Amino acid sequence: MSSDDTLARDSFRSASSLMGLQLFSRLFTFILNQAMFRMAPPRAYGTAAIQFELLLSTILFLSREGVRNALLRGTKAKTDPAIRNLSVLPIFIGFPLAVATACGYAHFAGHDVRSQAHFTSSIGVYALAALLELMSEPMHNLAMAELRTGVRVRAEGLGITTKTVVTFLVLLYDLRRGGEGTLALIAFAGGQLAYGAAVLATYVAAYGAGHIWITRPPIASAGKPSHYFDPETLRLSLTMTSQSIIKHFLTEGDKLILSWFSPLQDQGGYAVAVNYGSLVARIVFQPIEEASRGFFSKVLGGGSTSKDKTSHAELEQAATALVSLMSVQAAFSVVLLVFGTAYIPILLQVLLPRQYLATSAPQVLSAWVWYIPVLAFNGALEAFLSSVATPRDLNIQSRWMAVFSAVYILASVSFFNLHLGDASLVYANILNLSVRIIYSATFVSAFYARLGARQLLHWKSVLPGAQLLFCAATSAVLIRASSKVLKVDGIINGAGQISLTQTSVLLHIAVGGALGLTSVGTWWITSGRYLSLPRTRHIKSQ
Repeated sequence: MSSDDTLARDSFRSASSLMGLQLFSRLFTFILNQAMFRMAPPRAYGTAAIQFELLLSTILFLSREGVRNALLRGTKAKTDPAIRNLSVLPIFIGFPLAVATACGYAHFAGHDVRSQAHFTSSIGVYALAALLELMSEPMHNLAMAELRTGVRVRAEGLGITTKTVVTFLVLLYDLRRGGEGTLALIAFAGGQLAYGAAVLATYVAAYGAGHIWITRPPIASAGKPSHYFDPETLRLSLTMTSQSIIKHFLTEGDKLILSWFSPLQDQGGYAVAVNYGSLVARIVFQPIEEASRGFFSKVLGGGSTSKDKTSHAELEQAATALVSLMSVQAAFSVVLLVFGTAYIPILLQVLLPRQYLATSAPQVLSAWVWYIPVLAFNGALEAFLSSVATPRDLNIQSRWMAVFSAVYILASVSFFNLHLGDASLVYANILNLSVRIIYSATFVSAFYARLGARQLLHWKSVLPGAQLLFCAATSAVLIRASSKVLKVDGIINGAGQISLTQTSVLLHIAVGGALGLTSVGTWWITSGRYLSLPRTRHIKSQ
């Protein structure tokens, strides 16, 4: 087995393991979340899920994102102390950032937010949780470099499970003592603290606590100590960190706008909708993007644009993997748009608690059906871009990110003015990511053109085949006819959740299931089985 085959196998085994983790943990947390949505007041849930999560993600993202990406592109992470020491930087960056962010938020938060019970204490617990999670960063990066998927699976799985259980138990205790939600913020903060502690404990058990500290560099030949931090990788980290500031506000733009314009009740409804809408992204797309970034970084040598450093075979392997991945995403998008838009009214009766059906949550979830395909394409392309871009490329992208951010803000405000409600944020994100997809695809084409390998990119292969499109179009017509003949819309609007027991609704679901299987089977027979995605192969020990 060649080293390229081994790399492909390990990278995509990592993705499948993370998908399994995400699936198990999300199914488990889905059940408990159903109960938590009903126990936590919408105001408290909106504060925790929107504003506190924004606080947490700001600390974590700005502290570690640039260092993570730079180390992922390094080739000596396991042997060079000057590179390993960079993994400790997020801890030192995170402490002052956590203090400043928490104090700033506590000062500028609205009166409705500050008036909730245990507000100040909850902020402090969230900041502490962020620091605990950052302390596990050196071990996380080492596990990434060594492709030790099992350690990461255990850490993240235990963390998510512990977080959900702790939050649920505190909310349950508050409910039984008649607290009327007074401990809701503490419940969410305690859950986040439990997550950080569980992740850190798992990594320390696997690697030991010594990796949390900076390693003294060896003495150079001239008798002077070597650099504590590898200069080239440090510069790349700083470049990626500065870029991550803009990327962070793009990623969290909906929370920023929502926190500014919407009351807490609406924030709670939006948070519930996004929690469900992002399940596919977190279960499937996030692991694939992470594995793809590692795969492209290793195959293409971390952004080399020199023909003598990147072979034709490596370029072809990366191009084939990218196009094949996007082809799968295109086929998935067609099926999702046909069946998702048709069956979302029925799905809402299962997902949403009764008190949220009257909010904007159904509208937001309906918009998410259109958002998921765009999210998939953008993740694949940006994984490639971040893996091969030079510091100059990243600086150019950073400037364009500022433009994309302006596009998102203007689109959000415009859609709100058109009375599209909270779904305006989803539609604005669709527009924003569409522009970023165009930019990233242009970059990929230019990258291959610089290396004289433009012919390796077969963009037309991304488009779904005619057979799948015909099958999907036929399914859309039949589904609409089934809904009309069986009078499904009227039954759902009149009976609510009880409608799920009605024969007409069950028959309509069966029709969709049969057509969905037919569409997926058509895709697989006509094109899916011919794709050249890197596969996990059984290797006999030598």
